[in-house]
Amino acid sequence: MACRWLVLSDGAHPTEDIYFRELIPRLAQVGQRTVYLDTRARSPWRYWPLQAYAWRGANVVITRSLSASWLDWLTRFRGWFGEIYYLLDDDLLAAARDPSLPEEYRLRMQALVCEIQPRLFALADEVVVCSENLATTTRQHHRRVSVLPPSLISPLPDYSHHRGKRVEIGFHGTRAHLADLEALVPAIRAVHDARSESDFEIMLGANAPETLSRLDRVSCPDARMWADFLTYQRQRRLHIGLAPLLPTPFNRGKSWIKLLDIAVMGGVGLYSARAPYSQVITDGVDGLLVEDDAKAWEEALHRLIGYPDERESMARAAGQRAREVGDPAIAEVFWRRRGE
Repeated sequence: MACRWLVLSDGAHPTEDIYFRELIPRLAQVGQRTVYLDTRARSPWRYWPLQAYAWRGANVVITRSLSASWLDWLTRFRGWFGEIYYLLDDDLLAAARDPSLPEEYRLRMQALVCEIQPRLFALADEVVVCSENLATTTRQHHRRVSVLPPSLISPLPDYSHHRGKRVEIGFHGTRAHLADLEALVPAIRAVHDARSESDFEIMLGANAPETLSRLDRVSCPDARMWADFLTYQRQRRLHIGLAPLLPTPFNRGKSWIKLLDIAVMGGVGLYSARAPYSQVITDGVDGLLVEDDAKAWEEALHRLIGYPDERESMARAAGQRAREVGDPAIAEVFWRRRGE
């Protein structure tokens, strides 16, 4: 059976799920069938030519990277396919240059930027990115760049947990945002000591700042694989989510995905007062926008802990905002039109 979409995965499952893979059933309903291939352990020649006959004219989606062998194959048989879409949710060049990021991550990004990404830019008919800022940067490398916001792929909870006495505060960023978190350490420590009803969860495991991990009411669970994290996130309930974002070139390319993450856990977010969050959050309505000052973050935490009715109201509004800006129908229309 012929397919309309061919996803060549190099293992970037979160990005694939949020921006395309969760839309596969919707696309199938309008006759646009998708084939998903994990390319990491398979040679492209395994599929050529017998299975590949069903891919003739199919549009190809590639996320972040692709191995050299698959790139060679795709280049050789470029005329067999329809349009090629390269999906990006990070500024890989900025990541490679950012000294605040883990060294092994920077080195991996350097290899992608030097060896793989130029070939993907050359092959792609269109580059699809997650934010306007990343689009501006990417247009230096490609003539056709479009913005697709992240989709809300998990259900929103009820908000009954806001009526309890304990206040759960969470940071669920990756190690790439360790420097952002470290800027909040004085605020977190001060609130921890002043507010005995507060509990903190920093999902960085052994990478969490020691000044936080040794505090009584701070838990630091290990980061989870994507599928496990999705399950955990859908069951976990937060009151407050922390989403700091320092003004670095790497952070400037980010989307407002944390609005969706925090909303799925039933919380209200504290966000750095800059894009992308300033583009979707109304301060005091569906979140708080906070300046780059530890005292400001401390005061914002005290406000949300001390006024539970306001906190619940903002959490509900945040859920509604997440439903609006993360509506999967936006992505469905985006891809369906390109598949017609």
